[in-house]
Amino acid sequence: MTATRPSTASAGTARQLLDNLRHALRGGEQAIRMAVAVFLAEGHLLLEDVPGVGKTTLARALAASVEGTVGRVQFTPDLLPSDLTGVTIYRQESGTFEFHPGPLFATIVIADEINRASPKTQSALLECMQERQVTVDGTSHALPEPFMVIATQNPVEMEGTYPLPEAQRDRFMAQVSIGYPAEESELELLAAGGWRPGQTTPVLTQAQVTDMIRHVSEVFVSDAVRHYVLALVRATRQHDAVELGASPRAGLQLLALARSVAALSERDFVIPDDVQEVLVPVLGHRLALTRSARSGSTTAADVLEEIRRTLPVPR
Repeated sequence: MTATRPSTASAGTARQLLDNLRHALRGGEQAIRMAVAVFLAEGHLLLEDVPGVGKTTLARALAASVEGTVGRVQFTPDLLPSDLTGVTIYRQESGTFEFHPGPLFATIVIADEINRASPKTQSALLECMQERQVTVDGTSHALPEPFMVIATQNPVEMEGTYPLPEAQRDRFMAQVSIGYPAEESELELLAAGGWRPGQTTPVLTQAQVTDMIRHVSEVFVSDAVRHYVLALVRATRQHDAVELGASPRAGLQLLALARSVAALSERDFVIPDDVQEVLVPVLGHRLALTRSARSGSTTAADVLEEIRRTLPVPR
């Protein structure tokens, strides 16, 4: 197989998108890069961090940077699945049923504080995130393309939160944290008087987005890198500290996000460094550790770092 050369236009528009988000967030470089990479890989993103560090700002800025529609849902304990998917209404005058779509019918859906809703409501996202459609009253309705869910959540130790079900976590391509900004970035934030995601203007048209997504899907992956991805995924299932390892879907998304990171680095092929860069964001939230591992303060990132050091890297 012959690799294609990187598209100069795609690289330029990717830089525009990154710069747009940097202007809105002022800090959080790694989270910004990962958000753009997930978007171009046609995945979904979970932002987990303490309140007030810019999770919603990043989600809103990405949505505002892309030409398309935005659906924003504030998740609360009384939110119902139909509040997301939409409802079918009977029109008595015409004797017909009419579907009223919910906020999921958008290019980018911002699910704010997703773990404050009940697991039943969270599960309403399962079909749309995997199959790009919703089914209401036995009828399936296709969602727009591209389609991305950006969810924010507070740590589960905080008041009023529910843990995400395993099936829900597995549908998020990556989970990242923004963290506290560097001193210089926080000083700029204070001088600006706060974040300004509402002032973000679109820098990508639908046609440009489609072209960039196609370019990412064409990034070359060697057999050696595929075997490396497979070895990493299978190693999580055999580790003594892991009760539930990474699924085959996790391997597919690990490879897809590595392709996207390679494209952002203006390369037309994936190297092992790309896989290692996205290893924790893609697999970390999917692993369920044993009770003894959790009691010993072992984290999923610790397990993945050990696996990364142990496995031979292809050259």
